[in-house]
Amino acid sequence: MLTKKEIHHCLDTFGEMFPDAHCELNHANPFELVIAVLLSAQCTDILVNKVTKGLFEKYKTPEDYIAVPLEELEQDIRSIGLYRNKAKNIQKLSHMMIDELNGIVPETQDELVKLPGVGRKTANVVASVAFGVPAIAVDTHVERISKRLGFCRWKDNVTEVEAALMKKIPMDEWSVTHHRMIFFGRYHCKAQSPNCPECPLLNLCREGKKRMKRKAGA
Repeated sequence: MLTKKEIHHCLDTFGEMFPDAHCELNHANPFELVIAVLLSAQCTDILVNKVTKGLFEKYKTPEDYIAVPLEELEQDIRSIGLYRNKAKNIQKLSHMMIDELNGIVPETQDELVKLPGVGRKTANVVASVAFGVPAIAVDTHVERISKRLGFCRWKDNVTEVEAALMKKIPMDEWSVTHHRMIFFGRYHCKAQSPNCPECPLLNLCREGKKRMKRKAGA
């Protein structure tokens, strides 16, 4: 596990490598962000942005999403993984927003997770990006980086990873660290081919050291 000093060094390095890290899902308002993040589960942001380009031109409000048959919405997002289930959740959350929320996206994680299809990760992203609430959303990149570098334990589940990061990272850095860790994982420390030889954090990375050792012995 990393020491407090080593964690600060990692955070500084993330910032130096990706100072402009941000949410890459295209959206114009909190409602569009909810839809985009919901669609992004087990799917790349690039593909989601391709789909939402036309989707957000056709559907502007929760009312628009429930005004069409479910089958039509499914076809509109067909290229997205799990599109049938996601289409159902989009219509369910649209109904809930109309019936219970006056069409307004809630600002807190506790309220956001009540929306159909919105889990803890989605709620954290929306609260942080749309409303500036300090949060760390643990997606596959954040989880991978946290475990490889030793921010948390290998056996930790996503809830435990989030708790460890929130404990070890200053609250005012939660949101920016979330984006920087995603960029670090998406563009540098990739799942299958991490760039260990050129990594400025190799000396701290238990996974990277193992990989380099295996490579040297190959």
